[in-house]
Amino acid sequence: MEAGARAERALGGGLPAWALGLIPLALIAAAIGAFALLGGPGLGERTGPPVEEVAVERTVLHPGEIELTLRNDGPDPVEVAQVAVNDAYAPFAAAGGREIARLGSTTLRIDYPWVEGESLEIFVLTSAGGTVEASVPVAAETPEDDLGFFGLMALLGIYVGIIPVSLGMLWLPFLRRLGPGWMGALIAFTVGLLAFLAIDAGLEGLELAATAPAAFGGTTLVFLGGLVAYLVLAGIDGYLSERSRRAEGAGAGASGAAYLALLVAIGIGLHNLGEGLAIGSAYASGALALGAFLVVGFAIHNTTEGLAIVAPLRDDARPGFGRLLGLGLIAGAPAILGAWIGAAAFDPSLGAFLFGLGVGAIARVIVQIAPAMRDAEGHFLYPASVAGMLAGIAALYLTGLLVAV
Repeated sequence: MEAGARAERALGGGLPAWALGLIPLALIAAAIGAFALLGGPGLGERTGPPVEEVAVERTVLHPGEIELTLRNDGPDPVEVAQVAVNDAYAPFAAAGGREIARLGSTTLRIDYPWVEGESLEIFVLTSAGGTVEASVPVAAETPEDDLGFFGLMALLGIYVGIIPVSLGMLWLPFLRRLGPGWMGALIAFTVGLLAFLAIDAGLEGLELAATAPAAFGGTTLVFLGGLVAYLVLAGIDGYLSERSRRAEGAGAGASGAAYLALLVAIGIGLHNLGEGLAIGSAYASGALALGAFLVVGFAIHNTTEGLAIVAPLRDDARPGFGRLLGLGLIAGAPAILGAWIGAAAFDPSLGAFLFGLGVGAIARVIVQIAPAMRDAEGHFLYPASVAGMLAGIAALYLTGLLVAV
């Protein structure tokens, strides 16, 4: 031990710990500075045409005008030269300038007398001869982002999230009438329902990430969001479990029925955040009929989620009205936030990350509540649990047909 300590002191030279930590950083900075001063030896001047990768982030329609927001996803600056709509060149102005720097954006205001209901094919030509395409299947005026519009988004979020989830929680008295052997099957139903939600959110996130600028992460954002949500919930669970063990007479603690119901509500709430995002972006893009269809479909779809929240409470003491109301708000209110984000500042990269958050949260909830569905012998898979999981999957699949787009 003494020899090792002497060797460590000799290696550090008696420097404090913070200085030892800064030495590698200083050497890296010196190496980068030397490379820059030498002009990047060995790299030379790059030859060939510039690499142009431009993503269309948003399309907004006003009477006689089309707004197209572009982001440069490539390594080289891109200059917009011309714009054509339905095979006809159209005059335009660039709010952020015609040249788009790396990761920069600009908004093109195109003068074009579009007709409501017609389809639009927009082609943006760059100075290097590249083409950026955008399409509008059914043209409709984009609503203004005023106070009334955000009030409408809040109302839609209430209809989609809070009301149907709360109505689904009214199944609690029915669950209490079931025999004691039903508890494992009910938890299995919740696990199947959550598993379907996780798969659905993951697929939607990956689909959305495919349209996002790759420079911001693309599909990586979905997995990153999932990892962040899982680790955060795991950390919170560990903290609450430790507090429960240290407290005297703390009842069921973090593993109790109330805590399981809270976890389910959190996972469903993050999933509903993505649903609100879809509705808000549909309305903001002018797809009003699609938005209304999504509202009705999601409202029916989310009623089953309320059943999943109260399933762990079946054998618990009668929960108060305040607790049930709080669970309903945790699960349903994020749909309002999602609708606001989708309507005002929809970004495919942000959307992909939010869907990833939903996946990670649901995965953590499944890990937490799955032990509660074991039978007396400790088995996870037995006829009642398998039937419960299949019933949960089938319930969301059948109601999900109402929102398939």
